[in-house]
Amino acid sequence: MTEKAKFGPRAVDRRSVVLAAASGLAMVAAPGIARGARPRVVVVGGGWGGLGALRALARAGSAELTLVEPHPAFVSCPLSIHYIVGERPFGEFEHSYAAIDRSGVRRIPEPALAIDRDRREVVTASGRIGYDYLVLAPGVEYAEEAIAGYAEARTALPVGFRPFEQHGVKALVDRFLAEGGTFLIAVPKPPYRCPPAPYERACLIAEQIARRGTKGKVVIADANPKPMPPPIAEPILAAMRSAHGQRIEYLPDHEAKAVDPAKGALDCGIADVPFTHANLVLPMRAPKLLREAGLAERWAAVRLPDFRSQADDRIWIVGDSAGTPLPKSGHVAFNAGVSVAEAIERRIAGAPEPVPPPTGLPAGICFAAVTHDRAIMINVAAHLVPGEGPKLRFEVDPAPTRESSEAAFVWGRSMWQNMLG
Repeated sequence: MTEKAKFGPRAVDRRSVVLAAASGLAMVAAPGIARGARPRVVVVGGGWGGLGALRALARAGSAELTLVEPHPAFVSCPLSIHYIVGERPFGEFEHSYAAIDRSGVRRIPEPALAIDRDRREVVTASGRIGYDYLVLAPGVEYAEEAIAGYAEARTALPVGFRPFEQHGVKALVDRFLAEGGTFLIAVPKPPYRCPPAPYERACLIAEQIARRGTKGKVVIADANPKPMPPPIAEPILAAMRSAHGQRIEYLPDHEAKAVDPAKGALDCGIADVPFTHANLVLPMRAPKLLREAGLAERWAAVRLPDFRSQADDRIWIVGDSAGTPLPKSGHVAFNAGVSVAEAIERRIAGAPEPVPPPTGLPAGICFAAVTHDRAIMINVAAHLVPGEGPKLRFEVDPAPTRESSEAAFVWGRSMWQNMLG
């Protein structure tokens, strides 16, 4: 397939997305560590960002590595909409951590409960794990209090933006497609994980309405004036109109304030939106683990370009919990993890920081499916401008194509192989 764009040294093409970014790091010594010992690096979170860092560090072989991850397997949220609407099996998106175990990484199958920065320890239910360097990639937490009534009804209103939550959303979609009615999707204001995902979800559910003959429609109550981020707005809106017509109703500037599942109503301030089935995408933030450790307010404060915590020189924070202008996407998280591994290797080697610091930031690629076999590809390049901060540049397909739909799974399999193969 033809490469659509190059964005500097982190550029990707459709068939070799992350091979260069995931290349092995040089073997280095570890000054300051007792002879025969290796520095201890603990990674919290076995998702895209955590695995990006972990695999690069494992290739270098210069640190003793521990992964703290409660889930028994990795589940890819990117592309999993195809499972939610019944197009592909869940097993295509679930992958074992066996390759991580074989690489010599110690895996702790428990949640991290606290971070003791003074003692340099991660606390779990079974004990404390000491670290010399810590990589935090815990994903996101939902701000349930942002929508009144949500917490009391959460079991009936699955969000589906974290691993394994896809099962709950699939069950909700299946009921809607069998019963009909109004399937409501609420979109929060950014930043939130995978900005195109709510619109993609609406499109693929609308396609199933037509395929299964369901008497119903999808309504998008968007807190924003148009789909986010702005560069995707016109392609997404045009694709929804052309592919799905009256099966999708788009309501801009409708920010969810309160929900009453018993009445089937979402209060959006300017109007109540009725529904029979609802998938509310909640506002998001860094998890409590980071906030209680003094590493985050809503999002974790990090230094770019290496994602080092502004509060602690031995901690790096990658993925969706980091507070940066970069998109909260799997590919950006993975590339950020690789960058963090490089920074940690420099610290282990006692190497000085690059002067001047690099200006390149992790690139990202994602795909917004509009039908089961057509998608919009979104490339994002980013770099630091001294004195101004990060600058982003988007390249977006003007319309969905079969080529981009096929490329999405080439990309996905390449990423999963790099992380877990």
